Amino acid sequence: MALPMIREIFAQVFKRPATNPFPARFLPPSVTEFLKKVGAGEATINPPVATPPNFRGKIVYDRDGCIGCNLCIRVCPAHAIEFIPETKRIRIYVAQCIFCSQCNDICPKGVLTMSPEFLLATEDRFAESQIVE
Repeated sequence: MALPMIREIFAQVFKRPATNPFPARFLPPSVTEFLKKVGAGEATINPPVATPPNFRGKIVYDRDGCIGCNLCIRVCPAHAIEFIPETKRIRIYVAQCIFCSQCNDICPKGVLTMSPEFLLATEDRFAESQIVE
């Protein structure tokens, strides 16, 4: 029983981190002063880590290819997808989405895909950036 755990511990010790490191090697006393040093070329910022393949970011919707079958609405566990009967299209509320990708998997036309975009935070859950139509 301990063998799988020990194997996992050693795998985690030698695996590269998947998160971004702090922008500076050590915590600067003042972020403002640090940014001034970066601007002057005296300090450098760690580059961001690229998103991994098959990353589940913000949903991309190709409304022209949609046939209005409503299968995505039926499988969405978060109820983040709404059908608009006038246009026979869907509206996705990103603030409600749990990024499970079930809607992408069931779409017969493949009009729903996941993008690598992950910086989605906002104070208004009904902002234009939080609704995909």
